[in-house]
Order: sequence, then structure tokens, then C-alpha cells
Amino acid sequence: MSNNADEMHAMRHSMAHIMATAIIRLWPEVKLGVGPVVEYGFYYDVDIPNVTISDDDFKKIEKEMRKIVAEKQDFVQSTKSIDEAIEWAKTAGQPYKEELLNDLKRSGTTVAKDLSQEEMGTLAGEGSAVDEVGFYTNGEFTDLCRGPHVANTGDVGEFKLMRVAGAYWRGNENNPQMQRLYGIGFATKDELKAHLQMLEEAKKRDHRKLGKEHDLYVMSDLVGSGLPLFTPRGTIIREELVNFAEQLRKDSGFSRVAIPHITKKDLYEVSGHWDKFGDELFLVTSQETSDELVMKPMNCPHHNQIYASQPRSYRELPIRYFETTTVYRDEKSGELGGLSRVRSITQDDSHVYATRDQLSQEVKTLTEDVQKIYGTVDMPLRARLSFRDDGDGYLGEESLWHEAQDVITALAKENNLDYFVAEGEAAFYGPKIDFMATDAIGRQHQVATIQLDFVQPERFKLAYTDSNGEEQRPVMVHCALLGSVERFMSVLIEHTAGSFPIWLAPEQVRILTVNQEQLTTDTAEEMRAYGESLGVRVYVDNDNESVGKKIRNSVKAKVPYVIVVGEKEINDGIVSPRLRHDIAVMDVQSELHYEQFFKTVANEAKSRVNKSSL
Repeated sequence: MSNNADEMHAMRHSMAHIMATAIIRLWPEVKLGVGPVVEYGFYYDVDIPNVTISDDDFKKIEKEMRKIVAEKQDFVQSTKSIDEAIEWAKTAGQPYKEELLNDLKRSGTTVAKDLSQEEMGTLAGEGSAVDEVGFYTNGEFTDLCRGPHVANTGDVGEFKLMRVAGAYWRGNENNPQMQRLYGIGFATKDELKAHLQMLEEAKKRDHRKLGKEHDLYVMSDLVGSGLPLFTPRGTIIREELVNFAEQLRKDSGFSRVAIPHITKKDLYEVSGHWDKFGDELFLVTSQETSDELVMKPMNCPHHNQIYASQPRSYRELPIRYFETTTVYRDEKSGELGGLSRVRSITQDDSHVYATRDQLSQEVKTLTEDVQKIYGTVDMPLRARLSFRDDGDGYLGEESLWHEAQDVITALAKENNLDYFVAEGEAAFYGPKIDFMATDAIGRQHQVATIQLDFVQPERFKLAYTDSNGEEQRPVMVHCALLGSVERFMSVLIEHTAGSFPIWLAPEQVRILTVNQEQLTTDTAEEMRAYGESLGVRVYVDNDNESVGKKIRNSVKAKVPYVIVVGEKEINDGIVSPRLRHDIAVMDVQSELHYEQFFKTVANEAKSRVNKSSL
């Protein structure tokens, strides 16, 4: 059985229908919502009166699903007029389907605003009112759907139900709450087994668990959900990452700017963000003026005002601004999770104002910076070219979009990127290159982004004078190397499982004393002071515990280097460092003077290496 992306999508879509068929057999009174494909699997939203599905029900649902698979029911496509479809939903006692169909009859865009692209994919039309809709039937089950599906239920591979969660109908908390039943699906048993093993490993690497174990960040009910507080150890990691990203900016000719955290809403009305994201903004009330203020959700409109503050000549371009700053978005509380999704989002943000002739070199430079960061943390990259679809949620002339997308494609080819195209993933003001990083257990994460913007320069009337003295619009290039620092930290914590490379480790060297005698303590403190004078982060463990327990504690803390101070170290200053297993290059530990040891560690940290040179 082939396992390409299109066939897997059809297979998982078919699994969602099989699961709905099984649920109807078990609970005929069920009211169905939508059942789209998601990453690695599928889900279906269901409303079963007086029944709460639990993990204990999974086995009987899966058993019924396997019966349906064994029956090899054909998936048969058909169409109905929109009025016939509405009557079908009424007769079938499916009010949620009836609501969707009525919305489709009025305007497909109404549905598109409420549902994701995947959910829209289960319907017949999008973007405008429709006259007829598609259905698929397998056995006794018929569903509003436009496919695709496999030929029959026997062609779906292996699946497993994973969890059930509450979900408001159409994502609106004023609507009824449904039960969202998730499953995963793969072509073969081996693929399913491998994925389940990956999920088990992912549990061990959960950044929320490791963040607490390694004392990296905390959450406080008094501060509020989605507003993480970073400890000294976590702040070290943040600052090292930000310093790296900012140094790359400086080396690439960017100039630092600084903007306030609040602004008049007028700024976002001009940019278009207010109409698009107005309900996600934190509103601020002034006691002195009637200004309507918001906490800034993004930085580009502010940077535009710096650019627009004086006349610009083509001789000045490209103009490059950068800053690391926090933006604020009023995310729904149910969608917040650890550092992955927060309300205070720190961005290593930058904007380039360039002529069209300069775009190629600017994107090339930014791409090289992206590759430097993710090469350093050992995460392979793919590039997703995020383009617009046929929806109406985009600003600017369509011809400009096609031009920008052609430019993006050409730049991806020029920079020899491993890329693929994803329609519907563009920002509302322009196409972008989203870099997808693969972590240590094979998961992909969207990280850095480079975005072309022909729209905001037009909306803000940004201009420069060309060599003929004529006014022209610059092209704007948005770029974040880390993206959200908080989210990237969640990815990094899980990628490393808390075993941070030397340059990022909050504690790079731990010195263990064999006893608490004064001479031993003095020697350990002398070594610590020398290491810190070179910029090495050193901790002395002088507790009244056995050396064995101290070593076990350092292993648990995943400290890169550990040295034990005893009589030999006191007498001649020679140390035998213990190396964390993932950074060691050999099994036999070297012996060297502590000053040379610390110089080596300092050089490794400065060079941002992953392996030791000892």
C-alpha cells in the first residue's frame, strides 16, 4: 500500500468516517459535527445525549470499527442540491449538519470564518454560496463530505483511538460543547508502532515536565495563564538564544530599534490587523485621554512608522531594523499550554525595506542566518512555501500576490532549499517561507519565517525616491529567526530532553567536593572563580553528602561537565572531568590542569559546539 501524503490523507479521512459509523452503531442517537484529518490522524466531533465517552469506551469503538473494515464497504460519492441536503439533515436528525448546510446556502464564507481549512475540506464548497453539496456513503452511513476517500473500508491500514476532549461547536464558547474523539492512523502496523513509541518518548520530553524538573520557568495564578515567568536558569537559555539571533542580525547589517508596548488602535486599522485580529487584542484604557489603546500584537506597523519618519532615497536601501521584544495576544485560555502557546510572545523580529532588485540577496542572507541557528542546535530544516488559497481573507491585489509568490518560489530555488508548497498558509498580507525543523524524535515544528509584504508598504504609503527622482514603494521583508522565543524554547527543551549543549546549559560545570574541609572548599572556590572569570557558568556542590550521591545528582541535572576536588586536585591542580555522555568524544577522560580545562570549556561555549573537544 502506497504511503504518500495524498493517499494518507484519504486513508485518515476514511478512518474518521469509519469511526463515525461505529459510533452511530453504538449510540444511534448521536448528533455529528465535523470529522477532519489532522496531523497523523483524524477526529470527529460528536454530541451523544446523556453519554460521556471515556478511554474505557475506546476498545468497543475500535472493535466496531474493525468490523466495518472487515465488511469492505465501498465509499460511494453522490451530490444533492442544497435544499435536498438540508432536508436530508432534518430527516436524519442531524442539527449540526443542518446548520452548516444553511450557512453554505447563504454564503460559504460564513462557514469558512468559523471552521479550519481541514474542516472546510469536509464540506462541498468554500468562499461563496453553493447550489449543491457532496456526500459519501459507506454501508449504512452517509455524511456531508467532498472527500477524498479510499475505495472501500478495507483499505484504511492501522488505527488507534487516542483521546477524547471537549470542544465547543465551531470553536465558539457560546455554542454547545461536543466531544472530540481523536485517533491516529498509518498504512502499516510498524508505522503505527513507531509512532506510539515516539509518543511515549515525547511524554518523557514534555517541556512542561522538564521545565519544572530543571527549574526553567514557572506559571503563577496571580500573574495569569499564558504568562510564563523565567527563573535564573531559564533566563540564561533565553538570553543565549537571543544573543545568538541578535549577533547574526548585527553581522547582517541590521540596526536595532525600540518601540513601546502599547499603541493607538488606529495603527492597526491602517495595517489591517484590527479587522483581522481585533478580537485577539488586549485593550488598554487611558485615564487621561480618549485614545483607544491596545497592547501591541505585532511590531511591523511600528517599524513602518520609523521608516516613514523621513524621506528615503534608493541610496539608503535596503534599510534593516531589528529588535527582540514582547507582543501580546489574547489567546483563548483552553488553547494555552506551557511555553508552546502563551499570551506574552517574545519575538526576535526584523524588517527589511528593499527594492525588488535587492530581494534575492536579502532573502539569501536571512536564509543563511536561519540555517546557522538550526544547524547549531542540530535540527534539519525543510522550507514550506506558504501561499494564499482562494479564500477572501487576504489584503492587496491578487496580481501582487501572484508576483510575490513567484518571487518566493524563485528565491527558494536560488537558495537550494528543500521546499514544498502549502496553499492557505500565507499571512494575510503576503506569502512566506516557513522553516520546518525536525527534532530528535522526528517531529516537525514551524520555527523561523521569512515573509514578503507588498501590502503594508501600500497601506502605509511607504516610499523612496528612485534614481530618476520618482516615488516608488519598497518591498517589506519580515523575518524572525527563532519566531516566538517561548515556543522555540519549548521545542528546544523537548529536542534536547533537557541535555542542553554546552553553550546553552544553565550550569556548564559542577565542582564536587569530597569533604567539607577548608582546604578542599578553598580549592573548589578558587577553581570556580577562575572558571567564572572566563565566562563559564560554574556551581560548587559542597553539601555534606557522599561523592556518589553528588555525582548522581549532577547526572540527573544533566550538567555537561563535572569535576571532583580531592587530595590530588588540591595538590597539583590536575582534574579528570566527567563528560555527559552525549557530548563525549571518547570514553577515556583526559587529565589536564584546571586552568586549561576551563579555557577549553569557555572556547566550546563561545564556539557553540555540541561535542566536547577534551
